[in-house]
Amino acid sequence: MASSHSPDLSDRQSTAAAARKALLEKFRAAADDPARAEREAERKVIVAAREKRMAEREAARLAREAELAAEAARQAAEAERKRLIEEAAAEKARKEAEELAAMIAAEEAERATQLAAEQKAARDARYAARKLAKKIRRRGF
Repeated sequence: MASSHSPDLSDRQSTAAAARKALLEKFRAAADDPARAEREAERKVIVAAREKRMAEREAARLAREAELAAEAARQAAEAERKRLIEEAAAEKARKEAEELAAMIAAEEAERATQLAAEQKAARDARYAARKLAKKIRRRGF
C-alpha cells in the first residue's frame, strides 16, 4: 500500500535530476563569475610574489653559504700558513738546540780530554818522582 506522502520512483528520479541540474547551473554560474576570475588573478599574483620572495631568499642563502665557504677557506689557509710558520720555527729551534747540544758535547769532550791529559801528566810526574826517589835511595846520595 503506497502512502500518499511518499513519492513514487519517477517523482524521486525527476526531483534528483532537477537537483543535479540546479547544482550544475550553480557551478556554471560560479565559473562564469567575474569576481571569481579576479580572485584567481589575485591568487596568481600572490603566488608569483611568493615564488619571487622564495627565489630571493634562496639566492641570499646561496650567497651567504658561498661567503661562509670562502671565509672558511680563508681561515683554513691562514691556519695552514700559521702551522707552516710554527713548524719552521720549531725546526729552526730544534736545529739550534742540536747545534748547541753538539757544541756542549764537543766542549765536554775537550774538557774530558784535557782533564785526562792533566791527570796523565800528574800521574807521570808522580811516577817520575817515585822513580827518582828510588834511584836516590839506591845510590845513597
